[in-house]
Amino acid sequence: MPYRRHLAATLAICLLALPALAAPGSTTPTPTAAQLLASSKPAEWRTPDPRNLLVMQLSTGRVLIELAPDFTPRHVANIRTLAHEHYYDGLAIVRVQDNFVTQWDDPAGDDGGDKAKLHPLGTAQATLAPEFTRPFDAKLPFTRLPDGDMYAPEVGFSEGFPVARNRKAGQEWLTHCYGMVGVGRDNPPDSGNGSALYAVIGQAPRRLDRNLAVVGRVIEGMPLLFGLPRGSGPMGFYTTAAQRTLIESVRLAADLPPAQRPAVQVLRTGSPTFAALIEAQRNRHDAFYTVPAGHIDLCSIDIPVRSVSARP
Repeated sequence: MPYRRHLAATLAICLLALPALAAPGSTTPTPTAAQLLASSKPAEWRTPDPRNLLVMQLSTGRVLIELAPDFTPRHVANIRTLAHEHYYDGLAIVRVQDNFVTQWDDPAGDDGGDKAKLHPLGTAQATLAPEFTRPFDAKLPFTRLPDGDMYAPEVGFSEGFPVARNRKAGQEWLTHCYGMVGVGRDNPPDSGNGSALYAVIGQAPRRLDRNLAVVGRVIEGMPLLFGLPRGSGPMGFYTTAAQRTLIESVRLAADLPPAQRPAVQVLRTGSPTFAALIEAQRNRHDAFYTVPAGHIDLCSIDIPVRSVSARP
């Protein structure tokens, strides 16, 4: 079935396919996320395009980042070039600011990026025109949330990414939810090129939306990023080399032999099961939740990811 459906349409299908799902106001126990995912159909899951999947190997483990070229195509292209040319190899996590971001960069550069670099950029672009928003496109898949938002007229999900939209302004953009990956920059809007990246590790800093280029989402390995010691310097920067976590390599999955590519799938955010997960969180009924919230925030929704090899 097509996945370009709004939440109301997909929810109607869920209520037929999953009779255990409680309707708003019902006292019937709400199915758990595990139960809903166990009932999902194979077609409701997608395999990330290997051209859009970054495999970052830290000294402590693996982090997978799915890139979003529909929203920030120039920055994603530059990041691909940097990964192709092994720019990130030997760099490090240089900043961990509590309840905010983990940032990786060239440790020989400062936070403004104007010192000598360990690694040259190679054929990647040194500056890029800002991609803080993209033109509104009604044809782009979008699953709209029903509860509104403080920062945008509409919010929802597009192909696995949290999105805000303003039809009147003709804009849409990726939002700074937990696990989203953005491009570090200095004050000039064109100073971010993808050589410095950060992941949101705390409460969603939505004030950053439309001020930075958001290029993707961490789909595996978040504990390796939020579990690091916080930096003691200004803005959470580490003050000594010993505090940094080494980046051993960053590769596009497409550049790896097929047998070495991560075997993961992401639940389609236009699927009936995803709609059921949203409704189960909005109107949860069980022995603990005597009063369901009846609402849900864009950044409080987890997008399920599974290992294919672990699937029966």
